[in-house]
Amino acid sequence: MSLWIPVTLAAAVFQTLRFMLQKSLSTTKLSPAGATFARFAYSAPLILALLAVYLVATGRSLPALTASFWIFSVVGGIAQILATICVVTLFKQRNFAVGITFKKTEVIQTALVGFIVLGEGVSMGGFAAILIGLLAVLLLSRTPGVEGSWLQHLTTRASALGLGSGVLFAFSAVTYRGASLQLGEIEPALRAAITLACVVSIQTVVMAVWLGLRDRDELRAVWSTRRVAVWVGVFSMAGSFCWFLAFTLQNAAYVKALGQIELILSLLASVLFFREKISGREIGGMALLGLSIILLVLAI
Repeated sequence: MSLWIPVTLAAAVFQTLRFMLQKSLSTTKLSPAGATFARFAYSAPLILALLAVYLVATGRSLPALTASFWIFSVVGGIAQILATICVVTLFKQRNFAVGITFKKTEVIQTALVGFIVLGEGVSMGGFAAILIGLLAVLLLSRTPGVEGSWLQHLTTRASALGLGSGVLFAFSAVTYRGASLQLGEIEPALRAAITLACVVSIQTVVMAVWLGLRDRDELRAVWSTRRVAVWVGVFSMAGSFCWFLAFTLQNAAYVKALGQIELILSLLASVLFFREKISGREIGGMALLGLSIILLVLAI
């Protein structure tokens, strides 16, 4: 079995646990921006410390960080901040499983962004999978108990947040892969760790400054919830490292496609932990989106 497969599966598990904690924080004590900042603030020190320990223990030094590396890192980092805020906000609009499903449209969009940014093409079979995925999004976009056309439902706030997060996460995935490829011929784990450390540092500084200027009370709230938020940081660090390592080892579209296992995990979390009801239409939409991802894997 190729290493990127178990690494990607581990990333999906850690990410589901992190989103579960963020959902709880965002619906009780923190705003979407605060729950997003908690992820970066409590993971950055851990990531930087572990990287420093590794470099000292092995006597290694950082490779040259080129302008292209920083451009990819900054674009990906900011895109991920905005995407995460969209997802956490979406949790207040729809249930946990459907929120994650909207977010997973990133899998389809990653194939398109990968072609635009890195020149990774999509076959005719891949295009067919994209169309099936769009049908799934149409099915999921209908807000329960609200009348109206499909176009009206597709343009609701919840749908816009979900689709927007998918686009932004797609850009972050592709640019993170682009950043790691700028580091030359060093082992994949070190490339992933360096890229992750730089990206999370950028994200922490950007969000700390933004919240400091706009909402200092939220910064205090992030600190007051540290007993739970620190676990957001731990799961975020573990999940992010696994994603970055997988992106270093394999095409981003393959990685995101396999990461679709998160749909099953989110469904279990929605029912078992949040006691939320999943309608037959929502299950059908998630199954259809899952089918599109399977076809995408076979087609790439």
